[in-house]
Amino acid sequence: MKEFILLFRNHSAEDSYLLKPEEMAKEMPQWRQWISEIIESGKFVSTQPLDFEGTVIRPGSTTDGPYVAVKEILAGYLVCKAESMDEAVAIGKKCPILNYPTGSLEVRPITPFQP
Repeated sequence: MKEFILLFRNHSAEDSYLLKPEEMAKEMPQWRQWISEIIESGKFVSTQPLDFEGTVIRPGSTTDGPYVAVKEILAGYLVCKAESMDEAVAIGKKCPILNYPTGSLEVRPITPFQP
């Protein structure tokens, strides 16, 4: 079984997440249910939300916040196991981020690092 990372994306507001904390709290039961289903299936590896703030390092420059030129943010991720990209996409299609008008989810296979 291969590991896949599901990247949660959404638009941002001015210097913060688009959803207010109370709106995020209201959405949490849907997120818990979706993650619980993945855990119960034995395909869960890990998940974490990401802070809004960050730093981008490029050759010759460092900027605060990865949101300088874009309105879309990487809000979090989930790593799961799946037999194929199709199965990982099927898991992703149930993600609550897709209930948000500007939400999207990127599914990428994880390639083990070969030193």
